[in-house]
Amino acid sequence: MYYVYILLSKKDDKFYTGCTTDLKKRVTMHNKKTIKSTQNRTPLKLVYYEAFLNREDAFQREKWLKTGWGRNHLKKTLKNYLKN
Repeated sequence: MYYVYILLSKKDDKFYTGCTTDLKKRVTMHNKKTIKSTQNRTPLKLVYYEAFLNREDAFQREKWLKTGWGRNHLKKTLKNYLKN
């Protein structure tokens, strides 16, 4: 199983989008500052994820979520959560 996930930085209120096969471990790694791209943005909270059976499908979705359209879609999807 492949997971595309969205983390929200509590430090700068920005999203981080990634892909992994072990979601729980990956989120822990981000918060332990072992992932260079997010080490200065902790703490991070998992706010969204999708599961895929195919690696290519997962990475294609990750790439799309990183576009302007993808970020807008995500903000609409999470609008009630982000209000709080």
